[in-house]
Amino acid sequence: MSIRRLPTHLVNRIAAGEVVERPASALKELVENAIDAGATRIAINLSEGGLTRIEVADDGCGMNPDDMALALERHCTSKLPDEAIEAVSTLGFRGEALPSIASVARLTLESRPAGADGWRRVVDNGEVVDEGPAALPPGTRILVEDLFARVPARRKFLRSPRSEYAACLDAVRRLAMARPDVGVSVEHDGRRVLSVPPGQDRPARVAALTDRALAENAVAIDWVREEVVLGGVAGLPTFHRGVADHQYLFVNGRPVKDRLLIGAIRGAYAEMMPRDRHAVVALFLDLPGEQVDVNVHPAKTEVRFRDPALVRGLIVSGLRRALDDAGHRSVQRPAADALTRWQPEPVAAVPHWSEPAPVATTLFDRRPGYFNAPPPQARAEPAHAAPPATIAHPLGVARGQVARTYVVAEAEDGLVIVDQHAAHERLVLERMRAALAGGRVAAQALLLPEVVELDEPACDRLEARADELAEFGLELERFGTRAMLVRATPALLGQSDPRGLVTDLADELAAFDEALSLRERLDAVAGTMACHGSVRAGRVLSVMEMNALLREMEATPHSGQCNHGRPTWVKLQMSDVEKLFGR
Repeated sequence: MSIRRLPTHLVNRIAAGEVVERPASALKELVENAIDAGATRIAINLSEGGLTRIEVADDGCGMNPDDMALALERHCTSKLPDEAIEAVSTLGFRGEALPSIASVARLTLESRPAGADGWRRVVDNGEVVDEGPAALPPGTRILVEDLFARVPARRKFLRSPRSEYAACLDAVRRLAMARPDVGVSVEHDGRRVLSVPPGQDRPARVAALTDRALAENAVAIDWVREEVVLGGVAGLPTFHRGVADHQYLFVNGRPVKDRLLIGAIRGAYAEMMPRDRHAVVALFLDLPGEQVDVNVHPAKTEVRFRDPALVRGLIVSGLRRALDDAGHRSVQRPAADALTRWQPEPVAAVPHWSEPAPVATTLFDRRPGYFNAPPPQARAEPAHAAPPATIAHPLGVARGQVARTYVVAEAEDGLVIVDQHAAHERLVLERMRAALAGGRVAAQALLLPEVVELDEPACDRLEARADELAEFGLELERFGTRAMLVRATPALLGQSDPRGLVTDLADELAAFDEALSLRERLDAVAGTMACHGSVRAGRVLSVMEMNALLREMEATPHSGQCNHGRPTWVKLQMSDVEKLFGR
């Protein structure tokens, strides 16, 4: 079989398979071109998720007729004045997008430079069908219609209009987030769905395009190492989502989806979030062009770093430092359905002492003639000193305990409710991590060593990790085929249950990769130990103990969430309390 040169229209169609996978891909390329043209405002109009119509209009520099003709040829670009591709600073540079789109759709390109006349050029699936003068303000307007209409094999792989619209909106959000100086609006089927003005600062733009609650539940990132700068915002560990779609990553102003960056985020939040949840972050990484390769894939969403270890370390360190500085902060958004349960009960007139009491309310079981509710369970303690002022403490001053599980405190601006077990579990974990950073956790020898019976595989796993467990303060010895002897437990845990602790650790080790050390799985091992050493729900605490818990929470990083990523405390603002009483 002889070798032949493929015709231009077929080459463009093949290239379109990489550059234009779906309407969102085409839209992304068009918006990137508008940004590179110096636009300050970009207006986008979609129909049926971009399947039938994509229109992008900008107020950029515009093109003359000769440049328009070149722009529709492959590998023609104004963004590489020389051959230094490693120094490219624009979003586009390959010169493939417009000819690729024009080869699989009907594309109308209209453009006008300032001080010149406008021109129009129409290409229908690779063939120029019309051109001539056009009336439009300075800038460029591109209309893409019936994408893949003549490529049924590609068309049938597209999703529903609703799914394609969601992908288009996500692509626009990421580009708009990268450039807060550019105003962007989107209309879909005649309805305005997104509009952000030009000139916003980065935090305001991120909050406007993600979740406005992020502004109140995030920390700012500002970290520099050598010539690499990391900025942006990161949600608190308790402000998480079930999917990773709310992780926005940018390298030199370019939206990317990079495994290294995603892995670094996961590592930074490792011991602070449930495994099936994902952090909400918008990270902006800026580094010299020669340290990153953006020419990895035609879609330009993948990058490669010259020093990936430096980049990963910078992200993990920057995120953890910012989250450490957040201290005891936690997401404060009580569930709406929980608040609606705070309903005033109907108040009946107080009956005469000789009259039978009214029958049943929703709170107590009443029967005619008498009231059989249990006596109050609250307690009073002698006041040895005046209670501290609430204004001096972010988490307030303890006022009591509910259900032997929740500490209720009064802060200056509301009521704080603390889950005593979850909070103390985090405190113990942080103490253990600090002790390990200093070398090893102190051990408390048992007066009488305890024998824990387990199956043989579990004993094998514990015996193999005995030296590492000793660093955590847990000293074990093999005691026959199916038992372990516990000689010492971590002193930080106090009067813990050795049997339960060793059993849980054996189960935890079963899920480990043998190549990983316990220090690499610190979040799991220390978390299991901390759970056994924390104050349990159901334990009655004195007011002194409650206040001591609150003060340590205020001074401990990450105390706003437990070891499983759930909040340890919530606040009911005083204004909300007053609303409950109609004040």
